[in-house]
Amino acid sequence: MEVTLIGTLVFALVIALATALVHLFLWKRLVRDTTRPGRWRRVGTVAAVVLALTPPAGVALTRMLPVDVARWIAWPAFLWLALMFYLAVILVVLEVPRLLVNLWWRRGERSTRPAPVDSVRPTTVPAAVPSVTEESATEPATPADPEPATDPAEPEPSRPDGQAERRLNRRLFLARSAALVTTVGAVGTVGYGMSNALGGPQITQVTVPLRRLHPDLTGLRIAVVSDIHLGPILGRGHTERVVSRINELEPDLVAIVGDLVDGSVSQLGPAAAPLRDLSSRYGSFFVTGNHEYFSGVEPWLRELERLGVQPLRNERVEIRQGAGVLDLAGVNDVTGAGQDDAPDFERALGGRDTSRPVVLMAHQPVQVAEAVRHGVDLQLSGHTHGGQLAPFNLLVRLQQPVVAGLERIDDTWLYVSRGAGFWGPPVRVGAPPDITVVRLTPEQ
Repeated sequence: MEVTLIGTLVFALVIALATALVHLFLWKRLVRDTTRPGRWRRVGTVAAVVLALTPPAGVALTRMLPVDVARWIAWPAFLWLALMFYLAVILVVLEVPRLLVNLWWRRGERSTRPAPVDSVRPTTVPAAVPSVTEESATEPATPADPEPATDPAEPEPSRPDGQAERRLNRRLFLARSAALVTTVGAVGTVGYGMSNALGGPQITQVTVPLRRLHPDLTGLRIAVVSDIHLGPILGRGHTERVVSRINELEPDLVAIVGDLVDGSVSQLGPAAAPLRDLSSRYGSFFVTGNHEYFSGVEPWLRELERLGVQPLRNERVEIRQGAGVLDLAGVNDVTGAGQDDAPDFERALGGRDTSRPVVLMAHQPVQVAEAVRHGVDLQLSGHTHGGQLAPFNLLVRLQQPVVAGLERIDDTWLYVSRGAGFWGPPVRVGAPPDITVVRLTPEQ
């Protein structure tokens, strides 16, 4: 429990640092640039600080509080996390047109600016020499009216700087227009993403040819589901829907490839209970994901066994159909190394009969490097959520070899599920949830 709590707090700290930087950018563009100094800027600043604290508080508190209480924190915290993300993305995209408009305005100002007074030199006309007449000679000279004295210490009357006011108004107009476009775009995107995330997983069909597959195993169907993420938002109803859809497919076996839960057995045991109703010819199997190690891995593995789901902890089982035999193996997630439960490919795959194919369950796609070295025919993974919030998928590709779908790496096929749930925001953009039926055929 202590390790789980420390891991949660460290993760919340990382989230806090990242969100603080993003909120600083949002404050500049949505508060400072759109307001004059005064009350509304102060209100916006306070709101930005409060909102910056919301996501890390949500991450930490939702794991510590009872599910019924955590739900009230999770919804606003994680929805704001999604809105924050898309506000920042759209504002970054708008930086280029914003810069171009500013340059255009400045060029227009320079072209209409009047020439400096010093550059215009007036023509000097010599004063006429008065002629001396008798009358002027006899009359006494009267002194001219003196010029009024000017006090050098007295400033000239101030005049309103109309050009500076026009510049300020233009900046406010541009900033407020960008803020309006950004807000409408972010709210619309998050609304669309919520309908995807909460609408339930779609069914994906994939056929994978295996070079050593016995003809009697042709057409073997594996229901692959990952990243169900039971927690304060997704509960028992979500599990029941996933189980129902899998059972409708009538698979030969079920592979749950990690990240089933975001909380302890005491919190989420009732939500996971419908897993006992999974139905398939050869059974249901499970490997750990990184979130199991944040949620109390040992109690969850015991609970899954009680529900009839068999964990594969660096081990394998034989799937026999007629004269054909398939090795189904599973390795722990890489996060387990921090809790003395690291993945062990040699233990899971060593000493097997290499004349028959092997399918490996491994939560993270990056584990395929070891799978290739051990001659795995097909690896089933999750973890990525397909990116969940596009364009975040571009960053996921920097860490994982495949974001979603089927790809071949050397002689090993790698299939990555987008997952049936979500982590954090109940939002999916460009990555709808899925359950996949993988159909095995002999390679031609």
